[in-house]
Amino acid sequence: MKMKWEKTDKKSDMARATGLGSAHDGTHHWMAQRVSAIALIPLVFWIMWSVVNLIGADHATFTAWLSSPINAILMILFIVTTFYHAVLGNQVVIEDYIHCECFKIAKLIGQKLFFAALAVACVFSILQIAL
Repeated sequence: MKMKWEKTDKKSDMARATGLGSAHDGTHHWMAQRVSAIALIPLVFWIMWSVVNLIGADHATFTAWLSSPINAILMILFIVTTFYHAVLGNQVVIEDYIHCECFKIAKLIGQKLFFAALAVACVFSILQIAL
């Protein structure tokens, strides 16, 4: 199977390059990844501090801790931001290293659905404990 950028007798240089260049969408993606990374910095410090303080805690203590509105909100922000950042990072890897277009599209859709389902399950669990 020939890849779309490989030279053939029937394709001009311009036809081979079509679809391989800039889609003018990279700046938004780059910025979203940087903003999510910056948002994760204080959230990671908060989660590490929380985990250290909860070492040895029983289920009731953890449930009481997560029932606090500020802890529940920060945990939801941490989960959503982490999964969003993961989707952005995995998208770059898939786009760079998978060359079969149909497989690439399937992987992109699959990974977005997978991370969305995980995020919804996590947020649901947090809300169930917090409320």
